[in-house]
Amino acid sequence: MKTIKNTLLTTLLTTSVFFTPAFILSAYAAPAQNSNQISESAATASLNQYLSRLGSMQASFVQTTQASGKAPARPMANQGLKSTHLNQKFVGTMQVKRPGQFRWETTSPAKQLIVTSGKTVWIYDPDLEQAVRQNLDEQVGNTPALLLSGQPGTIMKSFRVTQPNGSEPYFVLYPKSEDGVFESLGIRFTNNAPSQMILKDSLGQQTTINFNNVKLNPALSNNAFNFTPPKGTDIIDQ
Repeated sequence: MKTIKNTLLTTLLTTSVFFTPAFILSAYAAPAQNSNQISESAATASLNQYLSRLGSMQASFVQTTQASGKAPARPMANQGLKSTHLNQKFVGTMQVKRPGQFRWETTSPAKQLIVTSGKTVWIYDPDLEQAVRQNLDEQVGNTPALLLSGQPGTIMKSFRVTQPNGSEPYFVLYPKSEDGVFESLGIRFTNNAPSQMILKDSLGQQTTINFNNVKLNPALSNNAFNFTPPKGTDIIDQ
């Protein structure tokens, strides 16, 4: 059986249920306080307002991952992204529609599609002619995808929210669960729409996603979030 390519996109949507855990939290890192940082309850309320305005979203993206040289707390199988993914630039398009619909498509340097209609996640690799099929469960609450496609009230149950500077629409979230796929997640808003996400894992790797050509609340067809594997595709259920 062919091997599925583990691209940076997998970090955005998958959890330890889908693959062997990629990012294991060694310890919860409490957010540092500064004079401009507001309380957690105020930060949560502010983020909730931004997310409540997001019924749907369409954008192009540029995604890169860099390593800080931080050593893992303990060796783990399949931790983090492969070294060949570091400093690479991935570009593509994304679409989100609440509740729970998400489409993330990479066009360069390799093609890959991650799409969910809210019940089933498909990860399709046309070069390998493979598609992974997964059922969603409650653990999707630990993933960045939920932040954009999930319900704000549910999101707040999964994350601790901070706002380093009360005058800037930038938030840093820390998963409450220790089996999350990342250590912290930053999200910045511009003109009420997400413009950047920054994910950090326990190995010191930082993934930065910049959104461009953002359209807030466009009319998106549900068909965009459905997927039928092309004839001849190897389907893998996990």
